[in-house]
This record gives sequence, C-alpha cells and structure tokens, in this order.
Amino acid sequence: MSRSSTSYIAIVAAYSAAASMHTSHAFVPSASSSSCVRQSAQASFSIINTATTTPSTTSLFMSSTPATTTNTLTLQLEKPLGLILEESDSTIPNSGVIVTQVNEGGSAFASPSADKLSNAKITKVMETDVSAMSFDDVMDVIVGAPSPLEVEFALAAGVVVESADVVAGEEETEAAVVVEEYEIGTTVTIQVEQPDKPSITLEGKVGDNLRKTLLANKDIELYRGLKKKLGNCGGGGQCGFCAVEFKDDSESGVWGERSEYEDTRIGKKAGTEGHRLACMNNIVGPATVKTL
Repeated sequence: MSRSSTSYIAIVAAYSAAASMHTSHAFVPSASSSSCVRQSAQASFSIINTATTTPSTTSLFMSSTPATTTNTLTLQLEKPLGLILEESDSTIPNSGVIVTQVNEGGSAFASPSADKLSNAKITKVMETDVSAMSFDDVMDVIVGAPSPLEVEFALAAGVVVESADVVAGEEETEAAVVVEEYEIGTTVTIQVEQPDKPSITLEGKVGDNLRKTLLANKDIELYRGLKKKLGNCGGGGQCGFCAVEFKDDSESGVWGERSEYEDTRIGKKAGTEGHRLACMNNIVGPATVKTL
C-alpha cells in the first residue's frame, strides 16, 4: 500500500486481514476483516474495531527479569488493540511507529500498563522486529498476526516498568502464563504412561478425540481389569471407565479446565484433580497422560 503523505489513520478489527485502500476514500469491509480509513490531514493511526467487542484480559511479560526496572514492556493483546499510532519520525524512512493514544474499547486499554504506553515505540510484533520498518509494513505485520498477539514496546524516556508490576488478579507474580493454541489438524505428541507397562509416545492430531486416538494403538490398554470385564459405554461419557490422568497440564493449561459434567462422573476426591474422561476431550495440544 502506497501513501503520499506521512500521516494516516487505520482501523484493525478483531480478525484482521490485509486490505487494499483507495486514496482519500474510506474502505469498510465486513466486521470480521480489517477496516481502513485514510485522513490525509492527520498524523496518527488508530486501531479500533468496527464491531462492539469486550476487550480481553491482557498478559504482561517483564523483560530483563533480574533488573528492578526496565524500559521494555511486552503485552499479550487481543484484537482490537485500541492503539493510535503514528510514524516514529516522519523525516526518517523506516523508523517504525509510536503510540500516541490508547483508546477505550481496545485490549491495550484494559492492561494495567496502559498509562505507560504513551509515546512508546513498537519494537516487535510476535517474533518480528518492526523497529526499523515503514509505517505500512508495521501495519501489515499487525494485520497478518493472529489474535492474541505479542507486542513489545520500548517505553518513552523516563517511563519504566518496575518488577513489582503484575497483571491484575495475579498478585506477586512477574508474568502471566501464555496458553499456546494449536490449529486443527496440527500433529502433536501424546506421551502415555501405563501401570506396569512401558510408556508409549504416539502422535495425535489436534481436533481428534483422545479416546479414539488411544484405542487406535493396540499397545495402550485404556480399559483393563474390572473395567474391561464390565465393558464400556462406547464413548458416550456414561461409564467413566476411560478416565485418564493428565500429568503435565497444570502449568501450561493447554487443555483447559475440566468440565462440570466430568466432575460429576469422576468426582472431586483428593488426587483426582487431573483426571479427565478421554471420550469427552478432543486433542488440543501435546500432553502426558496416564491410564488408570
């Protein structure tokens, strides 16, 4: 996208896609794509949403952990970001962009560090260094990034983040846990531990049912002992015999919380917190499970 002036306004919706733009005219696609409006008389870039969206909770990551203060701030933000941006230096090509305002309604506004973002320069989007990119290129990276996206800011002179700063609701922690999401069809590794038998490593695809994936391997004994003799409900979630223990999901949180229905079938006895019904869970990421 080429632009003749050094100042622009753009609007990036919750699920953005690159969009072409007619000079001095508004381009307004559907609410699920990006919307762009150019105003040649202004010098800012506004990132908002065309639809009403409740901003998601943002995650804060501290750089240079051993230090007590840092002038770098990394936020995990949902689209729309709600950031008004402009070229860092209109006299120098490819000088990146800075934040001129944080708009209410975007996820950045909900961040406890929103007041620190004024005049901050965006240095990274996900793993892409955008500090020396043109305005258009930075916007292309933001538009093409998934939601949520990780954005790194170099704070303005005199603005620092203290190591005591935390995400709201996560007292006495320095960083929020990032829950990684995997696309449907992605191949992931499932480590299966079995009583009195060697562990088995198998591959599963995100979206496939965990019970069916385990039963497809003849070396995995999902139903054993009395469970095998009594038979099972065939994956209907009634018998509870396909329960497995998730060994490593408490920290990563990839598989999410156990459903209320699973609570009723498994119970809440001590030691069963990590137990899940294999038939009621589709694969969402790598895991280590133990058959019971």
